[in-house]
Amino acid sequence: MVLRHIPVGPPQTVRVLIVEDESMLALCLEEVLIDAGFTIAGVAGKLEKALALIEGGACDAAIVDANLAGASASPVADALASRGLPFIVTTGYPQEELQSHFVGAPFLKKPYQPELLIQTLNTLLQNR
Repeated sequence: MVLRHIPVGPPQTVRVLIVEDESMLALCLEEVLIDAGFTIAGVAGKLEKALALIEGGACDAAIVDANLAGASASPVADALASRGLPFIVTTGYPQEELQSHFVGAPFLKKPYQPELLIQTLNTLLQNR
């Protein structure tokens, strides 16, 4: 297992991957994260792109929609976890319906407040 150092300091030193299949929500997330001072590592609406970005070392943390166009994002969760990268899981479904791949990751039910997302991300990064 490869463990990566999560930068400590200003958010702009942290590259966040957005894994979200709803393009409007992905754009909103991108704006919220940039406004909070984070760097966007990439936006992926499909498993293949998300996995390629993770494998390429593009991110330090991620926001992951648990369901991508009807497919589970569990391979993304597994790839992030195997690299020791923190992530937040988002979904419109109840938390009880999430697969075990997402257990232990902070959970935000859609729709969520941008302030809560940033607070959760900052807490997640500080605790790593």
